[in-house]
Amino acid sequence: MKKIIYIFSLFIAVIGLLDSCINLESESYDSINTTIFPTNADDADALVIAAAYGPFRADGYGGLFQCAKGGLASNTDMSTDLLDCKWGDSWWPAVLQLNFTATSDIPTSFYGTWANHIGKMTLTLDRISGIDMKEEEKTRLVAETRCGRGWLAYILYDLYGPIQIPSLEVLQNPTQKVIVPRSSKEETVKLIEDDLKAAAEVLPAKYSKSDENFGRFTKGLAYTVLMKFYMHEKEWGKAVECGREVMKCGYSLVANYKDIFTLENEGNDEMIFSCIETRGVNEQMWHAHVLPSNSNIQKWNGYRMPWQFYHSFDPKDKRLEVICSEYVGTDGVTYNETNPGEYLDKGALPIKYGEDPTQTSESSEVDVVVYRYADVLTLMAEALARSNNAVTQEAVDRLNDVHTRAGLTAYQLSDFTSLDDFLGAVLKERGHELWGEGCRRSDLIRYGLYIDYAIKYKGSTTAKEYMNLMPLPQSVITESSGQVIQNEGY
Repeated sequence: MKKIIYIFSLFIAVIGLLDSCINLESESYDSINTTIFPTNADDADALVIAAAYGPFRADGYGGLFQCAKGGLASNTDMSTDLLDCKWGDSWWPAVLQLNFTATSDIPTSFYGTWANHIGKMTLTLDRISGIDMKEEEKTRLVAETRCGRGWLAYILYDLYGPIQIPSLEVLQNPTQKVIVPRSSKEETVKLIEDDLKAAAEVLPAKYSKSDENFGRFTKGLAYTVLMKFYMHEKEWGKAVECGREVMKCGYSLVANYKDIFTLENEGNDEMIFSCIETRGVNEQMWHAHVLPSNSNIQKWNGYRMPWQFYHSFDPKDKRLEVICSEYVGTDGVTYNETNPGEYLDKGALPIKYGEDPTQTSESSEVDVVVYRYADVLTLMAEALARSNNAVTQEAVDRLNDVHTRAGLTAYQLSDFTSLDDFLGAVLKERGHELWGEGCRRSDLIRYGLYIDYAIKYKGSTTAKEYMNLMPLPQSVITESSGQVIQNEGY
């Protein structure tokens, strides 16, 4: 009963996730007898929104994609060469310097916060299976739940390796103390692959902003996550197949890079999945974390783009338009790299998102980008080259799709003298294109550079190869009486 009530309460907390695009009514289910809930299509929809969509939001300090210290994208990028943070509090040094331990707050937090949601989604699949409702609607809700479970399992697998996967039998007997060990790699891989494939077979290709179900999971999302999973597993041919499926879904690049991230262009055709932000419901805090304290809205003077990474851009690159290397403060002083003051000493301001004209505090209602088409196109370029063990014209074309949008001269096949030369160009492009979107850590690990870059660019003296995986929380290990095995090195 306790677990069920928790799920219902979560529904109330995240009901605004899709508020601007799906007409949902919030009800409190805490006092409802579970023998009569769920019983109809509305109940099933509420349950799926709570369980399957709960983790994938950005709401202040809540959700996997928040912009604060618990955010997946911001924190994984902070562990690489392309983002830094000025704050010296207890949270950040472990991430910035790759000094992970089993008691480090941020590296362990994603597992500690979200791993139990795998079981919640499994229970949801069971609970909606017997509801009398239109089969088409039930099939979609099952697909959405499996998409959410496969996606969350992939995220945790990427961060920690094999995860705990509780069986339905265990979940249905919450009063019995059962320690669920970590699954094998094969079991984790099977769950991810099976769920995402099943979801992709059923879900619609994409939703436009005018669609009633805009904001819900799609075929494009399922194939994007599956593509990233295959890149993680170095299954290059399968990654190419997924990329081709995404390309059939109707996405296209926005003409101007800076327009992708604005309030006016939310729901644009480049967006595969974003967290929908609505004033008073879900709001994000990227600018509050970035802007210096001598600018004009709520600001905490934290996140920075290191100067060495800023200078890796071609000066003609239009993506520099959303990175601020110089500004005039409220004190009338011009701050830049040569006169950084206390504001630009660790790098430029990674603005990225457009202005929210109604913002008066730390929170903005500009949607948070999670996955977009440029990510898929550049992964296609890499996967095509790796699968062929050679640079092909198609691979160059996919790289150019993104490269030329930035106002840069198109690459020619003859520009690349080796496969490594081309792969280096792809890695550079993905860094310049996707900074702040949580791709860099996985990219560097796939290239075998994550630890090297921490030493070279962050000056880490603690980074070790085993830190390609983060540690599980020590509390999980302790409470399991040693039956849950910690990752090597921790």
